[in-house]
Amino acid sequence: MKMPETKSFTCVVCPRGCRLSVTLDGDSVAVAGNACPKGEPYARQEAVAPMRSLTSTVRAIGGSRPRLPVRTTGEIPLARMLEAMDALELVEARAPVAIGQVLAADFMGLGVDLVASDGLPAAGSGA
Repeated sequence: MKMPETKSFTCVVCPRGCRLSVTLDGDSVAVAGNACPKGEPYARQEAVAPMRSLTSTVRAIGGSRPRLPVRTTGEIPLARMLEAMDALELVEARAPVAIGQVLAADFMGLGVDLVASDGLPAAGSGA
């Protein structure tokens, strides 16, 4: 029989920064240390399958600057973050680009879109 495993995290959901303790015992997950109800779902997710938002830049073509800031519309598995960063090398933003414009729908098949975090006017447009 496998022994229970305990993991510790600092909650980042609210400003309190509670120190959370998560005990994994088979299919059972017990969370302790959260001062608000938001900490429990965060700790459960973080202990079993951590997720993160991706923010970075991609190559900009024909724009007023060489790179465009981007973000995912939701979180992706932390275990796939390096793969996602590599995939950004294949994404190009062709000016003009509007804030929020989807640059890669269903990015890497992860169920989130990659969108522009800023506008990108065409070079010489004066915008």
